[in-house]
Amino acid sequence: MITFPNAKINIGLHITGKRDDGYHDLATVFYPIGLADVLEVIEKKDNRDGKDITFINTGIGIDCNDDSNLVVKAYRKIQSGFSLPPVTAVLRKNIPFGAGLGGGSADASFMLMTLNDMFSLGITETQLTDMAAQLGADCPFFIKNRCMSATGRGDVFAEMPSDFSLKGYHIVLIKPDIYISTKTAFSGIVLHKTPRAPLTEALKAPIEAWKDTVENDFEKNIFAAYPEIAAIKSGLYSLGAVYASMSGSGSSVYGIFKEEPAFGKEKFPGCFFWKGKC
Repeated sequence: MITFPNAKINIGLHITGKRDDGYHDLATVFYPIGLADVLEVIEKKDNRDGKDITFINTGIGIDCNDDSNLVVKAYRKIQSGFSLPPVTAVLRKNIPFGAGLGGGSADASFMLMTLNDMFSLGITETQLTDMAAQLGADCPFFIKNRCMSATGRGDVFAEMPSDFSLKGYHIVLIKPDIYISTKTAFSGIVLHKTPRAPLTEALKAPIEAWKDTVENDFEKNIFAAYPEIAAIKSGLYSLGAVYASMSGSGSSVYGIFKEEPAFGKEKFPGCFFWKGKC
């Protein structure tokens, strides 16, 4: 079975407080986009290598051992409660790492759903969501895989109003050759001292107004440390974006355009470049 685990972008990201457990509370909106990996799961008919799961990576290389890989962890999670035959999982990695796009989380969640469908396990969406939450805070989003607001640690999801949509707009996604770990991004956070309007309220305004009201709180410190990322955001605005932002904790930056952009990757040399419809 072949599936296409897709990326997401964050529309706004407010850090709203520090938790007793050491994490931060936040508010953001997750929006799925068309950039996707390719995940193929094949049942082994002849298990010559003796492994219950054989993982094969193509495309962008994954620098971790199999036991730490989220696709393998997803297999193990289901295996702990259900009988599974041995499989080969082939992942073509197209979504870059350290980009704030949730690629690894998408792979894990799609693996859960693929195994459930392939082997008719009868696991409900609620159960899949609970399993996904044990693999990563934003993994449950990809079980539903539609526009959602997120609060808590980014793991409490709610449906956005039905009239909230970017349908008809175009997106350009740029990622420089810079990796920013989540730990590094949070280490520079300074909480706002004055209250702000809730993010979901700011998003009720026309998209042209978001530039001044829909903030990503990671940008201030990351832009100071990596001015080339700030330059990408400015560049997208100069090329006609109606809204541009860093996604999550970076380092990717996206621009939303009313019309299909005529430019290509030549405007951002040395960077990962993708464009598509919202």
